[in-house]
Amino acid sequence: MPLPADFADLEPYADWALATEPERYARRLASSMADMQAFYDAAFLRLEDAIAYCDKFPLDSLPDDAVTLMHLMQSLVMVSFPVEVWKQARVPDSGAAYLDVIAEPVVG
Repeated sequence: MPLPADFADLEPYADWALATEPERYARRLASSMADMQAFYDAAFLRLEDAIAYCDKFPLDSLPDDAVTLMHLMQSLVMVSFPVEVWKQARVPDSGAAYLDVIAEPVVG
């Protein structure tokens, strides 16, 4: 799905617009820190605009482009700790620990 026209600058990162937490987590683990940093730098600048855009619609009836934008921002959350704190994709000192998300806020 395409992003809203006002967010065309984020199109290079559209492959981060993943619908589920397991997909976002797998993408994080498969990405280099340089790739995550580039995505973070571009998307973080647009976070407030993205929230404002999505807030124009009821959560249960977001248009497709807003769902794509929301998923992109959910991936931003997924990379924020690795970029801001850990400086690595995996949680430090967590071994093989893993949590499964059993429900998503919006599936679209």
